Amino acid sequence: MTMITNHMPTAELQALDAAHHLHPFTHGHDLNKKGVRVITRANGVTLTDSDGNEMLDAMAGLWCVNLGYGRDELAEAAARQMKELPYYNTFFQTTHVPAIALSEKIASLTPYDLNHTFFASSGSEANDTNIRLVRTYWAEKGQPERKIIISRMNAYHGSSMGSASLGGMVPMHEQGDMPIENIHHIGQPHWYAEGGDMDPEEFGLMRARELEEKIEELGPEKVAAFIGEPIQGAGGVIIPPKSYWPEIQRICDKYGILLIADEVICGFGRTGDWFASESFGIKPHIMTIAKGLSSGYAPIGGSVVCDEVADVLNGCEFSHGYTYSGHPVSCAVALENLRILDEEGIVERAGKETAPYLKGKWEALADHPLVGEAKIQGLMGSIALTPHKESRAAFAADKGTAGLICREHCFANGLVMRHVGDRMVISPPLVITKDEVDMLADRAWKALDLAHKQLEDEGLMKAAS
Repeated sequence: MTMITNHMPTAELQALDAAHHLHPFTHGHDLNKKGVRVITRANGVTLTDSDGNEMLDAMAGLWCVNLGYGRDELAEAAARQMKELPYYNTFFQTTHVPAIALSEKIASLTPYDLNHTFFASSGSEANDTNIRLVRTYWAEKGQPERKIIISRMNAYHGSSMGSASLGGMVPMHEQGDMPIENIHHIGQPHWYAEGGDMDPEEFGLMRARELEEKIEELGPEKVAAFIGEPIQGAGGVIIPPKSYWPEIQRICDKYGILLIADEVICGFGRTGDWFASESFGIKPHIMTIAKGLSSGYAPIGGSVVCDEVADVLNGCEFSHGYTYSGHPVSCAVALENLRILDEEGIVERAGKETAPYLKGKWEALADHPLVGEAKIQGLMGSIALTPHKESRAAFAADKGTAGLICREHCFANGLVMRHVGDRMVISPPLVITKDEVDMLADRAWKALDLAHKQLEDEGLMKAAS
């Protein structure tokens, strides 16, 4: 296998990047002054940059490299498929073997009667599909007035116009005139930040019942669906109270609205089960998938729908699709990824062995003076930074100041850990070993120590009034 081991000096690569590359979710001028980090290779859970520095990737890329880096089998699957059939579409009454095989494999893994996949190239595309899909479903059932989709504040469902509208992130809505029409939002089940003195389970019920209140406010006959991530990922790994999802399920069933589980981050082993819907007892009509479907080795996503929804859609011409829906190379890579996850028992081992070990190490971080809570489910965790543990206080400084300081100390000490505001989040590859978990925890503690000292030295360990 050819690897590009010789490259221009880092400074020259940074200059070229600054001159020509626009980055997502980035203040370009600030980044260009600082200089971008150039990743040149990776193996297992380790990244290497253009200066030869190694980092433990506790984020699995962007929540997606479940299988870890460097699996030759996926590269070989892509090469074989490129030689045999590099591309063909699935429009015009046509299909190909990789799309057939992958849709069958997905149906064998997904719970309940989620047996039909409409392919996309990403989670954003798949959630855009879901908007049209649910509205078409209700129109075909003679209820075209059911157009409203309800989501949650601080949810993330993608960054296209439709998917970002489904999400509930205010900074995204402030750019591009969002949300689009007939998308509404309710509160998130974030007890630590918003629960006050309430019992967590009582708070979970209260937040779930906001869905019923919103349905009644808007008119049950107008509501098409509710969409939610089982665990809010980009919102800060918000693990809901146990009372939350059963109540959401009850309300969706009561009003007969479609329930969409966005499993883009949570799916394919992240929570210790193949899907977080199994972890939380959610029975969705539609499941959004991407990321871990191919472990990030090739772009692919999809909407997996139940038998009844598929039957209605098959009764009409669903005028929707993408050039790369079911791309044969992406399907071949995803199929090989799922084979390895399944046959090597990676999901089962992650759930039964790695996750409990990581849980112990991660929850021990709650003893650090800078940490207010440490929450984790499967291989998906977060810690809340605070200047005052007992009150769960936010910092007086601008939101994200402490988190950014901690993140920079993580990177400087060989750990990729993301900050979401003043929460630090992880989602390491499922193949991480116990020794690597120890390394992750040790480096996280060191970064917290350094961040704590810097915050104290700069007079930032002050609580918001």
